[in-house]
This record gives sequence, structure tokens and C-alpha cells, in this order.
Amino acid sequence: MSSSTLQTFPNPRPERDYEIQIQCPEFTSVCPMTGLPDFGEIRITYVPGASCVELKSLKYYMVEFRNTGIFYEQVTNQILDDLVALLQPRRMTVVGDFSVRGGIKTIVKAEYSAGATV
Repeated sequence: MSSSTLQTFPNPRPERDYEIQIQCPEFTSVCPMTGLPDFGEIRITYVPGASCVELKSLKYYMVEFRNTGIFYEQVTNQILDDLVALLQPRRMTVVGDFSVRGGIKTIVKAEYSAGATV
């Protein structure tokens, strides 16, 4: 995926902590083991710093995963890494809530907090 697809705009209230929630209910990628399509929902929640993500660019970024062989854990963390690098938010959580496959449901949650050490 190309994080250069993503664009921002200035946070209209940078002095205030407020939460933005974005749902991408039609996320698709490809299982790297079988080549079969994977379906799920990506939920992004963040407290912006100086900038916010522009939604049309986020949509195009998400579409880039459509034909990519990538594990659930990797894609969830990749989205978090790309958005944190772009936005430098105060806090961000990305949840990958993937559809049942072979009788197994998977939810992956990755979090970032400014100033926190891993």
C-alpha cells in the first residue's frame, strides 16, 4: 500500500481533545496462504493532533489492499503505522474485525498513544 495516497487537512480545533471514529465496513484483502478473498471491517478511532485524515484519500488507501496478500495482524498494524506516521495523533486505535472464515472469527486491535513506549 502506498501511504502517499493518504492526505490530511488541518485540525479545526487543535487545542481540544476530541475523538474521530471512522468505519470502513467493506474492507477486503487476500489471504496470503490460500489466495482467497478476506472480508472485514476496519474501525479507526483517534484523537487528532495538528491534522486529520481526508476521507476520500483514506477510501482509496483502503482499496489498495483489495488484491494484496496480507495477514489480518499485519494489515491492522500497517494501517495504524501509516496513519500514525501521517497524522501524529494524540491517540489512535485500529480494529480489524474480520468475517468468519472456516468457523473462526478474528478481531485484531492495535493501539498508539503519543509519548508511550513499547
